[in-house]
Amino acid sequence: MPEIMVFAAEGRTVEQKRGLVKDLTEAMVKNFGVPAEVVTVQIVEAPKTDKAKGGVMFSDMPAR
Repeated sequence: MPEIMVFAAEGRTVEQKRGLVKDLTEAMVKNFGVPAEVVTVQIVEAPKTDKAKGGVMFSDMPAR
């Protein structure tokens, strides 16, 4: 039973998450040869005040 974990800063819409989950599941089916029903995808979101890159909090970065 393959499982994919995605770590991301908060802020994506449910539609964006649905698209990601669909694409990741399809990639697992194609590359691992497993049925979609056994693929688990978990999105773990963190508040932007709890993530940093290059020493700068995501909450302090300019919006993209």
